[in-house]
Amino acid sequence: MKLQFDANQQYQLDAVAAVTELFDGQPQGAPEYSVIQAGDWGGLFAGQARTELGVGNHLLLAPDKLLGNARTVQTRYDIEIADTAAPLESWELFDTAANVPRTCPHFSIEMETGTGKTYVYLRTVFELSRRYGFQKFIIVVPSVAIREGVLKNIEITAEHFRALYNNLPFEHFVYDAKKVNRLRQFAVSNTVQILVINIDAFRKNFTGTEEQQKSNVIYKESDKLSGRQPIEFVQATRPIVIIDEPQSVDSTEKAQEAIRALNPLCTLRYSATHRNPYNLVYRLDPVRAFELRLVKQIVVGSTAAQGGANEAFVRVEQIDYKKGIKAKLRIHVQTPDGPKEKSVTVKSGADLFALSNERAAYRQGYEVAEINAEPGNEYIRFTSGRTMRLGEEIGGMREDVWRTQIKHTVKKHLDKELLLRGRDVKVLSLFFIDRVANYRDYDGSGQPVKGKFAEAFEEALAEFAKDSRYAPLEWLKLPMDRLHNGYFAQDKPKRGQQQPIWKDTRGDTQADDEVYNLIMRDKERLLSEEEPLRFIFSHSALREGWDNPNVFQICTLNETRSAVKKRQEIGRGLRLPVNQVGQRVFDESINKLYVMANESYEDFARALQTEYEEDCGVTFGKVPITALAKIVQVVDGEEKPIGRETAEIIKKALVDQKMLDTEGRIQPAFDPKRKDFKIDLPEPQKELVPAVVDLLASYQIERHIRKDKDEGPNRLKKEVTLSPEFTALWDRIKPKTTYRVEFETDVLVQRAVDGIKRMERIEPPKIRVTAGQLEVRRGGVVTQAMSVAEEQVSFNQRPVPDVLAYLQNETELTRSTLVRILKG
Repeated sequence: MKLQFDANQQYQLDAVAAVTELFDGQPQGAPEYSVIQAGDWGGLFAGQARTELGVGNHLLLAPDKLLGNARTVQTRYDIEIADTAAPLESWELFDTAANVPRTCPHFSIEMETGTGKTYVYLRTVFELSRRYGFQKFIIVVPSVAIREGVLKNIEITAEHFRALYNNLPFEHFVYDAKKVNRLRQFAVSNTVQILVINIDAFRKNFTGTEEQQKSNVIYKESDKLSGRQPIEFVQATRPIVIIDEPQSVDSTEKAQEAIRALNPLCTLRYSATHRNPYNLVYRLDPVRAFELRLVKQIVVGSTAAQGGANEAFVRVEQIDYKKGIKAKLRIHVQTPDGPKEKSVTVKSGADLFALSNERAAYRQGYEVAEINAEPGNEYIRFTSGRTMRLGEEIGGMREDVWRTQIKHTVKKHLDKELLLRGRDVKVLSLFFIDRVANYRDYDGSGQPVKGKFAEAFEEALAEFAKDSRYAPLEWLKLPMDRLHNGYFAQDKPKRGQQQPIWKDTRGDTQADDEVYNLIMRDKERLLSEEEPLRFIFSHSALREGWDNPNVFQICTLNETRSAVKKRQEIGRGLRLPVNQVGQRVFDESINKLYVMANESYEDFARALQTEYEEDCGVTFGKVPITALAKIVQVVDGEEKPIGRETAEIIKKALVDQKMLDTEGRIQPAFDPKRKDFKIDLPEPQKELVPAVVDLLASYQIERHIRKDKDEGPNRLKKEVTLSPEFTALWDRIKPKTTYRVEFETDVLVQRAVDGIKRMERIEPPKIRVTAGQLEVRRGGVVTQAMSVAEEQVSFNQRPVPDVLAYLQNETELTRSTLVRILKG
């Protein structure tokens, strides 16, 4: 399997151009040279500067020219700027190579997950070198998982870029504290140099103890480097620093200080979720990515238990120490219509029996003995001795839920395989778990045994393999252990053991580094039909390392309720799939990612929309002025955009008619379905009314939001209370009345039996799986139910409450009478 890359995807070319055109007017430098000496060079070597330590990038553009270029680029790509005359956001630093103070401007590029962000910034490197002679680049990443992903991308795109750029020579390497001499080669080389470095590798000097600072090799003088510090060779090159996921890389002052120490010419910041989008020059937000079908559509399967409320159900939703230590729990509360799930807030000493309206399941052992709100170690302990951690859940038929999740994920996988037969597209499914032992455990002698998730998976797959519908899938005849496997951190095998021991980790240990490397190394192998492995289990902590385009199903089987963001959850499978010759498949009918969630798909969609709004600054239901400016009008027989000036006139008219507020948010008055609905625009723009209505409708939030009303005290209406009708009513109801009811026991029993027989049948507990497709639109994240399936729970041993005691307490009848009624 060899992945193919399309060099002509317009949105990627736009993202590259948004950066390269910032330097328009910079003289083109020479592609090669060999002499190294001090001093700056113009003419043939304009893009490069030579110092006694090496060859560096050299910016000859005046600050005003760079600012003008940035504003031109931002206008072209519809980036709204509050003050176009404001200077570029930048760092003030001292240029150690030139021995002068200068600024280091930042430029941000926003690209939705799965749209080729890494490809774009790697191609930008080659384009900057080709056009301007810049040759020294550093890619700073936040984690080992992303670092391994970058290295894999460089490896698989190398041939593609060599073909595009006439075999332009380049070298890349990862910073290694044991090989600091490689930094001298980075500095003196006359070819494109790409250094990939984890922020933790050089941040330690600014965050650690004095002893740690001294141990950071990059800042220590080295005999191998003629007594110089390794960092000096980097500084001498004025590298263009590419920051991958800046919200995770330089989110602290110390991290920013460490990056400033590299003496960057500028920083190029790439992310889908910028916290601070400094000098944003290009934006491909999630809505546009979905509209252009650059990523898979999302289908969410929700799993919910119905019935089975006899057990004590508790889920720890939140533990907080603000305004006193407290916890938010989800429990069953008794109501006139039966037990219902409800969130309650508890402090130490609270009794769930009382909070549940005295449900018998909570009668003993559910008083809160302790709440620990220490970040990272949150838990709640009950008087029974049971301790529950944040996100943990008991009761609620949890085992039946995860078994159903596994079964339906397997079924979706098999259905997708049938759909793609003959299309040469391999299907992969990812299961994320938070405890390795649930997939693979070890017996007393250290030999591996299947965990409960592995057993449930094999049971489900074996059951479906007997179904004649799936007979065309030849791989189902292979041994089961060749079809599924796990990717986990591991310890080396001990004496007497043949295999390494898998273990739980946090995602940032040395053992995790090896797994990330393995995941990336196996990327193409997993895409090949020659490799039978299709179902992959991995630790939730390793989620960031997974980035395989042919993942069509994702199932999270955490025993605790996942706190991972929805964008992270879907991000592992958003990329468009590839076929067996490595080409992307652009077919909307198959490009759908199925996410098996343990919540309703409406809740999932709501949470996803909130994250888009918080992470990306996407405001659903808000019409930007740039969108109005793109409305087309026919002038002299030619279609032309109306432009910003006319757009402002239209916006003012819409605000005056209360269709929009001053910030462009759609108001309730905009309701095209209303019979008397109309929009009035000034005479020159009247013909644009249909286009304006269509545009606003595309941004309208697809859910009803009730307008909040100011409420005040109600006034006593004396004309009502003094009326003859009210007086007559009051005279009839004001006397206090006591009722006594007498009945014959035999008659009561018979009537109760007859009444029970007429009641609706009590259904056994079920697990309901609802699948809904998500549409990410300008108006919001919209859900649409597609299918519903139910699984009846098989009973082995389940607690049964004392029914007679419960009924006696509720009805005050004797136990013997209740027994006669129940026997019918």
